[in-house]
Amino acid sequence: MELDAGYDGGAHPSSEGHLVRADYTLEGGGGRIGVARRHAAAFLDRMRSEYGLQVSQRVRDSIELVVSELVTNAHKYALGPVLMQLRAGAEGVDVVVWDSDPAVPVVRAADPGRVGQHGLEIIKKVAEKLFVEREPVGKRVTARLALSEVPNPA
Repeated sequence: MELDAGYDGGAHPSSEGHLVRADYTLEGGGGRIGVARRHAAAFLDRMRSEYGLQVSQRVRDSIELVVSELVTNAHKYALGPVLMQLRAGAEGVDVVVWDSDPAVPVVRAADPGRVGQHGLEIIKKVAEKLFVEREPVGKRVTARLALSEVPNPA
């Protein structure tokens, strides 16, 4: 399901065409959020050093923010490990997070008075695409971010 203007059953993201991919199992409690951010930073450094893909500080910050938000949601709502995959290519970077909770996340309407639960709102602002795929166990959430600094108009 693609989360652009709601769940429309859009095409799921392809991992084809990516220059580099890294997979991580994130065990443990809340510390895995920081670990995931460090993995993302190292992955982006590898993109630059090994493949010459330049990522601005703003895009880098957005990728690390998306990693934090997706892993935080998985940590809050699912039991067990969280799997994270980072994929990069000329079209951008995919942040993929799998968890064991089958519940599909809901993007809530903006509400400045609400405390918390703004993660998907934030991700939709910085990502080009946001996909949710149900798995035999749990779900997989993919956020695709452009390497350019053109902001999402949504």
